[in-house]
Amino acid sequence: MILCITEKPSVGKDIAQIVGATTRRDGYFEGNGYCVTWTFGHLCCLKEPSDYTPEWKRWSMVYLPMIPPRFGIKLIDSPSIKRQFETIRNLILQCDEIINCGDAGQEGELIQRWVMQKAGCDKPVKRLWISSLTDEAIREGFQNLRPEKDLEPLYLAGLCRAIGDWVLGLNATRLYSLKYGVRGQVLSI
Repeated sequence: MILCITEKPSVGKDIAQIVGATTRRDGYFEGNGYCVTWTFGHLCCLKEPSDYTPEWKRWSMVYLPMIPPRFGIKLIDSPSIKRQFETIRNLILQCDEIINCGDAGQEGELIQRWVMQKAGCDKPVKRLWISSLTDEAIREGFQNLRPEKDLEPLYLAGLCRAIGDWVLGLNATRLYSLKYGVRGQVLSI
């Protein structure tokens, strides 16, 4: 079975129609040798400071800068996200191949790869790269699937941006809030 993972349910529905996955299940479509499922945008994010060490939960100048030895990802804490992630993870375990149908771009690449990493994916992955959801564009995209490795630089750029945002945003927000915030005011940077 080939598993297609899209970034949102509406795109999943469009792709399912094209590949012939017409049977609706809880969190996916199946049929014609395909399963088509989706994320809801971000299902995973970088870990929070307190996920690395309990001391970082407390806002204090003593703990700045916060730079973990290795960044990690976690599932966003929401019942609907956890349920959909379990659907994706179970489908990954059952499939022979994955087609990453995330949005074409840096953020889409990051969103999908984090979900596959969190699910422990070890299956071969191809990339659907389209900028339109017309039937013709989807069909053409499936005829021209790209190897996942071709988009590794795009994923790494998204990962670097996310880590840079984490390091600057969390450290600067705490620093400026502690130094210049009035009565617990958070100064978001």
